[in-house]
Amino acid sequence: MRPHHTFHIELQKLNKKILNLTAMVEERVRRASSIIQSYDEEQMQELILTDYEIDEMEVEIEEDCLKILALHQPVASDLRFLVTVIKINNELERIADIAVNIALRVQAISRSQSRELVEHIDFSKMAEKVINMLKNSLDALINRDADLARAVFKLDDEVDSFRNDVYHEVKDIIRNNPAHPGGLLNTYLLARHLERIGDRATNIAEEVIYLVDGVITRSTI
Repeated sequence: MRPHHTFHIELQKLNKKILNLTAMVEERVRRASSIIQSYDEEQMQELILTDYEIDEMEVEIEEDCLKILALHQPVASDLRFLVTVIKINNELERIADIAVNIALRVQAISRSQSRELVEHIDFSKMAEKVINMLKNSLDALINRDADLARAVFKLDDEVDSFRNDVYHEVKDIIRNNPAHPGGLLNTYLLARHLERIGDRATNIAEEVIYLVDGVITRSTI
């Protein structure tokens, strides 16, 4: 088989793997968001115990990228694709880790004496915004759509605003209930974790713009 033909087959396989990883990570973020409201212990445990699947795929994709770089020394758009995959691969692994952290935080809250103090805090709108940011950044990658990637930036301020709202609400609850700060702090950290997923979705969008347009973009987040 000719080296050029082999190279493009390897790129196609790599593209398929990164798309599979995007689907797995998006599904985990959706599950983590649902757990915040449901306190479903079974879902928490499943999310925590299957984190290794993402880790293994992330390592496999990185090894594939390095192998292709070493054997074929790609240039131009093919090189941009490999650089983009390496960076997005890392972002996806970290997003999956944050989803696990959300499950761990909810687990801690569910077992704390302060759970009843924070059950009324609604994370659904914030989670929806974050999921949209992640979905749009991943759709932009799949469709090589730089305009959709840029649209992700516009949602970041809204997510930050939700985080600030939770911060102020939790601060007020702690002021009135200083005896049980643990679960309350974990509640604020849920907002912080969701915000970080939004930040990493923004990073993915930046890499998509680089892939499509060859331009390094940094949003002001």
